[in-house]
Amino acid sequence: MLGTAAIEVDATKVVVQATARLVPQPGEAYDLVEIETDRGTTVCHYYEAEGARDGVVMVGGTGGGFDSPARGLYPRLAQDLPHHRISALRVRYRHPTDLMESTVDAILGMRYLESQGVSAVGLVGHSLGGAVVIQAAANDPKVRAVVVISTQAAGTEPVARLPKGAAILMIHGDADTVTSPRSSEETYRRAREPRRLVIYEGAGHTLDEAAGSLFVEVKAWLLKHLPGTLV
Repeated sequence: MLGTAAIEVDATKVVVQATARLVPQPGEAYDLVEIETDRGTTVCHYYEAEGARDGVVMVGGTGGGFDSPARGLYPRLAQDLPHHRISALRVRYRHPTDLMESTVDAILGMRYLESQGVSAVGLVGHSLGGAVVIQAAANDPKVRAVVVISTQAAGTEPVARLPKGAAILMIHGDADTVTSPRSSEETYRRAREPRRLVIYEGAGHTLDEAAGSLFVEVKAWLLKHLPGTLV
């Protein structure tokens, strides 16, 4: 039982009663987590680091499913982070074109990690997921690190309300024809320190062209800003 979660997205408040069920996946690096609410079932892949106090939630864009930018960035990170005592959770949206419902999914993922003993959270989101993780992070003191990749502009306004000390990394490709790099630049200008903006020359929306360096950049940011890890 995750209990009752009160969630606010763009001044709209929703209250959900949630229960979670873990389904082991023999032969896989993750277990399946199904979070049941009156709004539907949010399905997650859970990569547990035993005894972890830090956790990272990863979300994708409007394509839905367990999509990932940068040539499998998310599964690579999710399998690597437990070696640093960080649990990882990949969240599949119920309604991948709906910002509010997708934010609810991300927050339910955060609540699940908290139910497993996690007290400090990092969030990683691509495209629509950039706005999702900013919405999810706003005013939540457990959030310590945020990574926003190829974000859309709509829904990023709460970036100015990230918890004090929460560090945000914004990444975009200058050849992105889906979401303009200006979205990340404008979000960066509104964000408070600590913050960092990285623009990859010649990289498109999924940043496949920069996959190797992007993995290093994102992992280093999470390890630097989650409190129980070392760089």
